[in-house]
Amino acid sequence: MEGSGHRVVFEKGGVYLHTSAKKHQDPDSLIAGVIRVVEKDNDVLLHWAPVEEAGDSTQILFSKKDSSGGDSCTSEEDPTFDPGYEPDWAVISTVRPRPHHSEPTEGAEPSSTRGPWAFSVSLGELKSIRRSKPGLSWAYLVLVTQAGGSLPALHFHRGGTRALLRVLSRYLLLASSPQDSRLYLVFPHDSSALSNSFHHLQLFDQDSSNVVSRFLQDPYSTTFSSFSRVTNFFRGALQPHPEGTSPDLPPPPDDEPEPGFEVISCVELGSRPPVERASPVTEGEWALHVGPEGRLQQVSELKNRIFSGGLSPSLRREAWKFLLGYLSWEGSAEEHKAHVRKKTDEYFRMKLQWKSVSPEQERRNSLLHGYRSLIERDVSRTDRTNKFYEGPENPGLGLLHDILLTYCMYHFDLGYVQGMSDLLSPILYVIQSEVDAFWCFCGFMELVHGNFEESQETMKRQLGQLLLLLRVLDQPLCDFLDSQDSGSLCFCFRWLLIWFKREFPFPDILRLWEVLWTGLPGPNLHLLVACAILDMERDTLMLSGFGSNEILKHINELTMKLSVEDVLTRAEALYRQLTACRELPHNVQEVLGLVPPSEPRSPSPPVSPLPLSPTRALPTPPPSVDTAPQPDSSLEILPEEEEGADS
Repeated sequence: MEGSGHRVVFEKGGVYLHTSAKKHQDPDSLIAGVIRVVEKDNDVLLHWAPVEEAGDSTQILFSKKDSSGGDSCTSEEDPTFDPGYEPDWAVISTVRPRPHHSEPTEGAEPSSTRGPWAFSVSLGELKSIRRSKPGLSWAYLVLVTQAGGSLPALHFHRGGTRALLRVLSRYLLLASSPQDSRLYLVFPHDSSALSNSFHHLQLFDQDSSNVVSRFLQDPYSTTFSSFSRVTNFFRGALQPHPEGTSPDLPPPPDDEPEPGFEVISCVELGSRPPVERASPVTEGEWALHVGPEGRLQQVSELKNRIFSGGLSPSLRREAWKFLLGYLSWEGSAEEHKAHVRKKTDEYFRMKLQWKSVSPEQERRNSLLHGYRSLIERDVSRTDRTNKFYEGPENPGLGLLHDILLTYCMYHFDLGYVQGMSDLLSPILYVIQSEVDAFWCFCGFMELVHGNFEESQETMKRQLGQLLLLLRVLDQPLCDFLDSQDSGSLCFCFRWLLIWFKREFPFPDILRLWEVLWTGLPGPNLHLLVACAILDMERDTLMLSGFGSNEILKHINELTMKLSVEDVLTRAEALYRQLTACRELPHNVQEVLGLVPPSEPRSPSPPVSPLPLSPTRALPTPPPSVDTAPQPDSSLEILPEEEEGADS
């Protein structure tokens, strides 16, 4: 957008000034406005003005948090598309107002201060930018000038801090302060300012000007030999970038970066190796691994075969009991029989606990009544197109109900959470025994119970790990998703929550799960499965110019259209490509299970791009099995295809 002597290169509405210091802002104390970056003559200005002064106020959507913490958005237009989620599962907002670029009135200059709150500042006058702590109602930025004064805090009620920083990075060098991770020091793009920045950041013990000259000549070697702290953006800003690309930003303003030493670099991956899937394990092949007393032999070899080819449908009923920990891989046939008898008694004792509760008692037990109501509702719509569950009086529905309610007695703390019926349904379909299916389901829940915890910390950690892997595998795709407000990968939430149950046809999900249950080749193969799907859709997403709504819609429309064998083949290829890299960042090695975690996981891990940590040599010990995927709250009830024998 160009005017007389100026050009607006960035514009974002929904940027508020809070004129009251109260924790809960009164609507009268919120001043809505528009933030713009304007090129004027030979200068670049950052300009904010209230809505009524910034252009057509009817096009500005007011968005604020309600008292319950939810989002409310009023708009004069309807959502641009309906994702088809059931209301109680829709956790991803798909309402995105169409961008509106208001033209300045002829003769008006954006830099002119109109009104007591409007302000304009030259980017050359900025000294630092401070971002808000994560977890606050809205993200905000505080701009500090060279004179030492600070401008009013800009509260981004509809997001946009990262987009603004990305635009500012075209004109400024933003360096994260080693003393305060939320403070970015601002420097112009010239060597003298760069020398001063090194001095202020105390990155080097030697003369800063000498370091600058060497850094500009050979940024890679100088970085790795001298830097103890270099942010991803800081490094990218000093290197030439291809036309049309912009350097990476510091860690996104909405999330706390990983503390401690970090060197972030562009990981050079080798070529992706070819992978071929094997044929499923047959009953005859399984029998070759059964010893004289019924003990399984060469278990590692057997698990590798299951990983590479899956199981024949006729073998699943027996093999799944081992994969899900119900039966021991080392136990004899007699030991297994004794174990089943013991577990059968234990199951019916727990089932009797809720069976013996009278209607009068249940009326005074709101927790049990709530679980029963939720289970009855979910069971009535779980895989009803599957012949095993179709029909109004289908006994399979009764078994689903009883197993899930008994699980509430088994795991009082967790109880029942929506989505668990999706995990039980394939297990009961394969096992076809109430008791055995219950204990297999318990084994599955041991892997994914964190997905259903109220804190959602496990889901947050997994989304962060997924983004970390994707950053290493495909940084341009991450940059594209960031530019479309989709960098948090929330559209993958359902995938991880119920292990892709709604994404593949029913027979394919049986194959996918049994491969994931082997724990091979590492503890987080489900994350690589997600990366594989995104890799397959990469060109469609990036070349079609999708916005956030279109990205979410496209991901939804992949349901039942994916080939499990193609996805597994690509996921394994991605794993091999990553592990072949000798300079793989240490935290990526941890996600892949190549090294043990360096320290206990934080209870509140970052959700956004985890910074890459320094590379360490890859060890040779076998990968350890870790916990599996995690849940989401945006499930979509979709018809399942009829199951049949796997091809």
